[in-house]
Amino acid sequence: MSNPSSDSSRLPDFFLAGQPKSGTTALYAMLRRHPDVFMPGLKEPQFLATDLPWRFPQPSYQTRLPSTLEEYLALFADAEPQQRLGEASGAYLFSRTAAAEIAKLNPQARVIIIFREPASFLRSLHLQLIADLQEDERDLRKAMALEPLRDQGRRIPGTAYRPADLRYSEHLRYTDQLVRFHAALPREQVRTYIYDDFRADNLGTVQQIFEFIAVDPAFVPPVLENNKAVAVRSQVLSHNLHRFSVGHGPFSRATKGLVKAIVPERQRRRVLHGVETFAYPPPPPPDEELMHELRLRLRPEVERFSEYIGRDLVALWAYDRL
Repeated sequence: MSNPSSDSSRLPDFFLAGQPKSGTTALYAMLRRHPDVFMPGLKEPQFLATDLPWRFPQPSYQTRLPSTLEEYLALFADAEPQQRLGEASGAYLFSRTAAAEIAKLNPQARVIIIFREPASFLRSLHLQLIADLQEDERDLRKAMALEPLRDQGRRIPGTAYRPADLRYSEHLRYTDQLVRFHAALPREQVRTYIYDDFRADNLGTVQQIFEFIAVDPAFVPPVLENNKAVAVRSQVLSHNLHRFSVGHGPFSRATKGLVKAIVPERQRRRVLHGVETFAYPPPPPPDEELMHELRLRLRPEVERFSEYIGRDLVALWAYDRL
């Protein structure tokens, strides 16, 4: 990735680098409400995660991700002169190259990272990968056991556009992930938050971040709910529902246009809500035996991470009571 010239578009001032499934969508939406903040409508441009390429071209019905520096910087073209520019890509924390790429692009950039209790994070991530058609093994224990085969390029779902995301154990190396950012940028430019704190005080956390990115911390945005985990009743149904909702293909576009022409909007919304409720039911309760096993296995990493950031997460996440 080449460096932009001095007269090129403005560079992002801050990055919401992850962790996915840890309140980042709500945080992104709240940050965007500040009048002195500009974040593009495209969440997850993922441009700087250069080591996480897509397996095949993006489907035409998906929002195209930037593939060149010019396309990436164009995301910020509508920003006002006084606004601080930022973007949110949860893949940056998982990526092994994104921290260095951020530092290369803008050495003064500030980075915000949220970490979540690892066992609950992993369960939520697994559900999301199923919903995204990345994962086809619905049992988390079995999905994790497939990792050695998948490292060899076997048992990867045909719809998995980024197989690296299926390396569950890599997502749980919290200390190594944060070390990469501290190696690339001064520590004072990297701010770490814990998901529990954000859930307990959304507004207070966001106002701390406003101060960190150098905008008015007194601004009060609306408090938004985090994305809740859902199950997927049928991946085929989920895929076709998405294709229809965006009008992919001549048949879907024609059908969508006909429905819009003859069915009142309120009724369409009611029907769509019913279909989505059926397609995406609440997730089943977690397998408590598996969650306990995971926490026992993950305790050394939680202890290491606690020591590294100087906070007792062993007690906060009840690992001391296993």
